[in-house]
Amino acid sequence: MAKKSSIEKNKHRIKLVKQYAGRRRRLKAIANDEALTMEERFAARLKLSELPRNSAAGRVRNRCEVSGRPRAYTRKMKMSRIAVRELGSKGLIPGLVKSSW
Repeated sequence: MAKKSSIEKNKHRIKLVKQYAGRRRRLKAIANDEALTMEERFAARLKLSELPRNSAAGRVRNRCEVSGRPRAYTRKMKMSRIAVRELGSKGLIPGLVKSSW
């Protein structure tokens, strides 16, 4: 189990990303539009830098829904490999069968 503080910090980041997504998208569009003047683009970059750092989508870490583990994360199931193995062995994941050869 991951530290509670790490899990909560990540939840806070997810909330901030959703909150500032529209604003970030608009400012990035202005900053990358080469039809505008350099001053307008620079002003957009300054406003973008004033937004909270944790509102950037790249700062969100994929974590296991069961254990909070940040590594070996499977996007399809939103779980780490360890949680998938444990739940699969108990038969709690439909369609998952332990292989043997």
